[in-house]
Amino acid sequence: MSKVIIPKDYKTALNLYDTQTAIGLLKRTFEERLCLALNLKRVSAPLFVDPTTGLNDDLSGVERAVKFDLKETGKDAVVVHSLAKWKRMALAVYGFSAGEGLYTDMNAIRRDEEMDNLHSVYTDQWDWEKIITRDTRNLDYLKKVVQGIVGAICDTLDFLKCRYPQIDVELCRTVSFITAQELEDLYPTLSSKERENAYLKEHKTAFIMQIGDKLRSGKPHDSRAPDYDDWSLNGDILFWDDVLGCAMEISSMGIRVDEKSLDEQLTKANANERRELPFHKSLLNGELPLTMGGGIGQSRLSMLLLGKAHIGEVQVSLWDDETKRVCKENGIILL
Repeated sequence: MSKVIIPKDYKTALNLYDTQTAIGLLKRTFEERLCLALNLKRVSAPLFVDPTTGLNDDLSGVERAVKFDLKETGKDAVVVHSLAKWKRMALAVYGFSAGEGLYTDMNAIRRDEEMDNLHSVYTDQWDWEKIITRDTRNLDYLKKVVQGIVGAICDTLDFLKCRYPQIDVELCRTVSFITAQELEDLYPTLSSKERENAYLKEHKTAFIMQIGDKLRSGKPHDSRAPDYDDWSLNGDILFWDDVLGCAMEISSMGIRVDEKSLDEQLTKANANERRELPFHKSLLNGELPLTMGGGIGQSRLSMLLLGKAHIGEVQVSLWDDETKRVCKENGIILL
């Protein structure tokens, strides 16, 4: 059952027509800013992949991919969860050079997603990836890229507010960098989400780093697959959302595993069987470029910048009857 929060006295700043127009403007503007900030080019990407290649993102490892059989091949395909691994392979195949990158529109079905104001079974995001070098495979470069993404988001908001002055959203351009362990040390009695809310309420914009490995409490801040991000060089970009009164994650990203970190993380995650998959073999053999990348939620960003209370106001999905009833009674129009 979906969980819906109804903000007190909520009223959308834009009607349906203006919302649709603004979403199109937002996406075009942000894509331009993001490409300039990170030196990216748009490419086409798959909606589904062969499950035997190891290219699908396993997320936390328990989510079920949507599987179907292909009549002409007699084999199965799975709808992607994200393109975390595919992008790295594409950079090598397409002939990109160090400092260059790609982005694509990623659409996915996450059938096991718990639905609420921020989550839907339909996922749409800008998936991006760029080639780095050994010299830039470090924390300083990671922080520089994070600041570039945050700047592109804030520039997009400024542009939208010029076109739609009724939008009263405010974002902070200053990024507060903190590790997941430092966050746990600050708020040892709170859950991971409660820590994020407490920290973002004060700092407004943050990058929470080093997600995936166990903290001193014995639990990770959040789950991460062991075969794309380096758990010591990754993180989440979050903004404080005044409409919902909570932290909103906009992007999960990081510097990707190299041979050493992949070897270590597969062992830690008890996922050594993946070593035999084609993608993982190529990576362990040093045949793929060093990269960094991430996903930036398109509907999440639209929600944040347009001051919306529910993700269903900016994307078309399926919802349970109770969610539809509660939203209708409170003037929240689900697309």
